[in-house]
Amino acid sequence: MVLNDCPNQMGIRSLAMPRLFTALEIPPEIGQSLAMLRGGLPGARWIDPENYHLTLRFIGDVDGAVARDVASMLGSVSRRQFDLRLDGLSSFGGRKPRALVAAVEATPPLLDLQAEHERLLQRIGLEPEGRKYTPHVTLARLRETSSRQVADYLAVRQPYRSEAFRAARFVLFSSRAGVGGGPYVVEAAYPLAG
Repeated sequence: MVLNDCPNQMGIRSLAMPRLFTALEIPPEIGQSLAMLRGGLPGARWIDPENYHLTLRFIGDVDGAVARDVASMLGSVSRRQFDLRLDGLSSFGGRKPRALVAAVEATPPLLDLQAEHERLLQRIGLEPEGRKYTPHVTLARLRETSSRQVADYLAVRQPYRSEAFRAARFVLFSSRAGVGGGPYVVEAAYPLAG
């Protein structure tokens, strides 16, 4: 585990109630291909490419002691690196779309890593995640965007499929309170075995 050592961003060691989540980072070249999809959707608040990520487990607002327990517990994860691919675009929210996303192939190594995060975090007393895990990268948050506008946007941008990329580590991110979208700070990084 590598902790964030930036003196101005002491992260979990100095924040009283950090909002935390674990994730895989999206490589810059994949981020650039996703950034080319920005625009053309009314009511979209686009995520900056440097903040694209694949959430493994949302933790939420926790106190410093719990944050340190989380960081320590995640250090026990021992998994191998694996390849991922983004495959398709969709939205969450049905008739009232709230997010535009790139789907991620749900490979066994990804699902196993996510399930291990879930087990470890429940072991230290966090509530189970209430929703079924759907791997994705959020591209935009939507406000007052109709399902028809989203359908039209998706129709001209499909099919989307990224190049495969390697997940070599997972990270513990913190974010400021609010509606999401970054900026995110890497509090700790956990390499996966080569």
